[in-house]
Amino acid sequence: MQGRVLIIAGSDPSGGAGIQADIKAVTALGGYAATAITALTVQNTKGVSAVHPVDLPIIRAQIDAVMGDIGADAIKIGMLGSTAVVDLVAEMLAPIAATIPVVLDPVLAATSGDALASDGVADAILKKLTPLAAIITPNIDEAKALTGLKVDSREAMVAAGEALRAAGAEASLVKGGHMPGDKVGDVLLRDEGAFWFENRRIDTTSTHGTGCTLASAIATGLALGQSRADAVAAAIRYVHVAIATAPGFGKGCGPLNHGHTMSPTRR
Repeated sequence: MQGRVLIIAGSDPSGGAGIQADIKAVTALGGYAATAITALTVQNTKGVSAVHPVDLPIIRAQIDAVMGDIGADAIKIGMLGSTAVVDLVAEMLAPIAATIPVVLDPVLAATSGDALASDGVADAILKKLTPLAAIITPNIDEAKALTGLKVDSREAMVAAGEALRAAGAEASLVKGGHMPGDKVGDVLLRDEGAFWFENRRIDTTSTHGTGCTLASAIATGLALGQSRADAVAAAIRYVHVAIATAPGFGKGCGPLNHGHTMSPTRR
């Protein structure tokens, strides 16, 4: 496997989330990142002030340009923004999703809470993209929006993950970072059952782009030939250290240390 990852997502000029975080994560983990940008956001660690969608023909052309030349060993989907973009991406990936694993991060809002998707996007993702996903990676708020279930306990996280598998995803990873407690639990649902990953909660505000980063790390593992479980485990470890060693930039929810795998010390 060559580690090529096509990332279909929005841009974050502050570098903490979106395409910029995705490229950093893929590169830091030994993969090769290519991109198709769906939207230009105006944001920083304090919030999102504007979203400028990319025209559909340009999104299509970007995907065609990458897939017609470099190709991909895995595809990561992040911010799409509108039902029209969901429809386009679903149409383009449907013929290849059986042979190229798709990691679906159903981005509906930024870490700041600002909306990054219009009405109807959650339902469109559930119906059109979830059946194409090798793994879908919602946090508990996104899992609630997708399934309509109240996700407020570990049992509810499992139920939501199973509902997403029933909607067509081969596997689901429901992330528990928004649940209270001293430990963070994420649950992977697959044919073999439910498997929990637990980490101590880090007291920090440096959580900007954690979902983007985790999904791209999983996609990199899959692109490099790792099993789904191994890719998820490695990605969670990577993000945990990236949070723990975050540089402390910005005045709001700061970015992670995406490059911690590349140098033992930050100069």
